Amino acid sequence: MNLTTVESSMIHAVGYDPETRTLEVVFNTGKTYQYYDVPPEEYAGLMAAESKGSYMRSHIIDSYAYAPLRRRRR
Repeated sequence: MNLTTVESSMIHAVGYDPETRTLEVVFNTGKTYQYYDVPPEEYAGLMAAESKGSYMRSHIIDSYAYAPLRRRRR
């Protein structure tokens, strides 16, 4: 999955696979999570949001199934 670096105090990078509807988020803590069955509109909303962290907290976190991911080194 290709990741895009974003400007955020909470998030380092974001990736999305529209075929599997999987959202991958690398947080500034270094932890990476995949969120499952995320509609493309949510990904678009996250990328367009002025505050990526606020969008994550209000739209993604606790709204979709997720799992931590071991991330390869950046």
